[in-house]
Amino acid sequence: MLRSKIHRATVTETRLDYEGSITIDEDLMEGSGIWSGEKVLVADVDNGNRFETYVIPGKRGSGIIALNGAAAHLSKVGDKVIIMGFELTDEPIHAKVLLVDDGNKVSRELVYR
Repeated sequence: MLRSKIHRATVTETRLDYEGSITIDEDLMEGSGIWSGEKVLVADVDNGNRFETYVIPGKRGSGIIALNGAAAHLSKVGDKVIIMGFELTDEPIHAKVLLVDDGNKVSRELVYR
């Protein structure tokens, strides 16, 4: 089940010389319910690439969305991405969704029921 989503975040950095992952502003992680080390699915709205990686917390309030390692080949700075976390469960859950502006600040919060 979809548990968390950061919708249309802007990639702020790509760092090929890194061990891998996606760095996300801690405010966005906390607001969406995405955890440090969690496996996430990333969909690039601009080029259609979809890939999985794990999350590293970025500086709180920075708006950072950095693709690191091999994932840096799949998106470029300025691309819009959707970052999704999932949960295995036998029960319905209410996904928390953050809509963000061009600076990766929360513009609206939704709960999918």
